[in-house]
This record gives sequence, C-alpha cells and structure tokens, in this order.
Amino acid sequence: MEVAQVATDIESLKYIGMGLVALGMLGAAIGVGLIFGNATQAIARNPGAEDKVRKTAILGAVFAEFMGLLAFVLGIMIGG
Repeated sequence: MEVAQVATDIESLKYIGMGLVALGMLGAAIGVGLIFGNATQAIARNPGAEDKVRKTAILGAVFAEFMGLLAFVLGIMIGG
C-alpha cells in the first residue's frame, strides 16, 4: 500500500466514526423522549407523586443529554 492510499483510508474511517457517533446522539434523544413519556403516564396515574416523579425525570433527562453531549464532543474530537 502506498502512503497516499493509507492516508485516504484513515480519513474515510474518521467519517465513518463520526457517523457512528451520531447514533449516540440519537440514543440520547430517544432516551429523553421515553423518560418524559413515562413520567407523564406516572403523573397521570398518581398525581400525588408529581413532585417526586418530576425531579427523577429531570435528573434522568440530564444524564441522557450528557451522554448525547459526550457523543457530540467525541465526534468533534474524531473529526478534528
């Protein structure tokens, strides 16, 4: 293999890695949707537990969004 061929292969692998990182951000979006959907159902079933459910849902959403942000930063690092 020539040096130019190897450099091209590594560059193409960077783009594949960045595309796979997008799946991490997609997973975070799906996770947040599930969290708030289930929190809405829980509040509808037991309105008295609204404060506790809301706090737990927001904390779960923060962790899910952090994973999405981490995936985004990883993508930027791979591309840079």
